[in-house]
Amino acid sequence: MATMADKRDYYEVLGVSRSASDKEIANAYRKLALKNHPDANPDNEEATERFKEAAEAYEVLNDPEKRSRYDQYGHAAVDGGGAQFHDVEDIFEAFGDMFSGGLFGDLFGGGRRRGRRQRRGADIRCDVTLDLEEAARGVTKTVGFARSKRCASCDASGVRPGSSKEQCSRCGGRGQVVQSAGILRVQTACPACQGAGAIITDPCSDCRGRGFVPSRVKLDVKIPAGIDDGMRYPLQGQGEPSPDGGPSGDCYLFIAVRPHRLFEREGRHLILRLPISYTQAALGAIIEVPTLNGRYDLTVPTGTQPGEVFRIRGEGVPDPRGGVHGDLLVQTFIEIPKKLSNEQEKLLRELAELEDAHVTPHRKSFIEKLRDYFAPTAEDAEVKGDV
Repeated sequence: MATMADKRDYYEVLGVSRSASDKEIANAYRKLALKNHPDANPDNEEATERFKEAAEAYEVLNDPEKRSRYDQYGHAAVDGGGAQFHDVEDIFEAFGDMFSGGLFGDLFGGGRRRGRRQRRGADIRCDVTLDLEEAARGVTKTVGFARSKRCASCDASGVRPGSSKEQCSRCGGRGQVVQSAGILRVQTACPACQGAGAIITDPCSDCRGRGFVPSRVKLDVKIPAGIDDGMRYPLQGQGEPSPDGGPSGDCYLFIAVRPHRLFEREGRHLILRLPISYTQAALGAIIEVPTLNGRYDLTVPTGTQPGEVFRIRGEGVPDPRGGVHGDLLVQTFIEIPKKLSNEQEKLLRELAELEDAHVTPHRKSFIEKLRDYFAPTAEDAEVKGDV
């Protein structure tokens, strides 16, 4: 420890004049403290000493009464009455407000002596399979998943009962180390203690030093109506507990919806492919179709074409974020029978003869196009020698 004779003038230490204002003194101290901060200068004893020297000078010059005595009598006037910073920990205790927020807070986590930032627990996954009806209407499901719980033997400390943790020698108990590359300095969690600031040398036999043991959880979860295949539904706070008292992680339900034998889903809409007969398409019909809410009588108008789509409003699924229902889209296709009775075949042949005798305008136009397509051109006829 330096004697009064060895101590430098406090104004000289901070690099300010004896008439410097309080603001100038504070700014000068911040610059020196930032330059010599232990996080920015790991294992640098000279920087640590300069850090403590600047803190001692600031502690005196920042106090009007002590500064007045120092100006008159020098170090003798404040020796014993000033701050005795034996460790940088004392500095953070004395000037904690300066190191929380602002420049120091951004670079060094608020001085880090006021408490390490608590880590959040990890998120976990739980797979849930639903029927289309459950996904569309919403359902309460009992889900089960693995999650850690506090070890009862060591009360989550990770150490054998009767033992205690030892301070990490790598980070000095701070839980953080600073890695430098030129002028760039990055503060990261200490790799030796994983940011805990302490090392377990005598671990608990039940949890093997983790502080937590595996457990199985069952929860009744209300899944909202309209949830879709591939969506994730969060259960906040149901993930892994924090290793150091911070917030727990979340459990994400990964939703899978089984294929339905009748309906396909596109967003909020459902699609039903409806087979109809040739006579129903030609003559029109009222056909009973299924919906998720029961039966519906769909009017198929005369002359319905294959692939035509009919919309039944409000019979889709709701949007899980807004509640607006989609529609049921009924797409028709003509079902051609593979086997015919004698009577059916007779009637269809009579219909075919009737169609040949009375060709519709649309079909007549197509037949004329075929004739034009296959009719020989003048060049073809010349090649064949017909011209």
